[in-house]
Amino acid sequence: MNSVRIIALVLIIGGALGLAYGGFSYTKEDHQAKIGPLDISVQEKQTVNIPMWVGIGAIVVGGALLLSPRS
Repeated sequence: MNSVRIIALVLIIGGALGLAYGGFSYTKEDHQAKIGPLDISVQEKQTVNIPMWVGIGAIVVGGALLLSPRS
């Protein structure tokens, strides 16, 4: 399998996952203060939303790459 087909499949799978889940979240740790041996930190939960048009676009581009003729 050549690299163009692999990229096309990754785009299609990534676009489908983006449409299914709509985003992902992660935890960001900020160090607010350090006083002697005492370390005060705050953990924030960040959410990244993936727009629907990005998922659809990835599927369309991946499908076009997969179906385009090669020489």
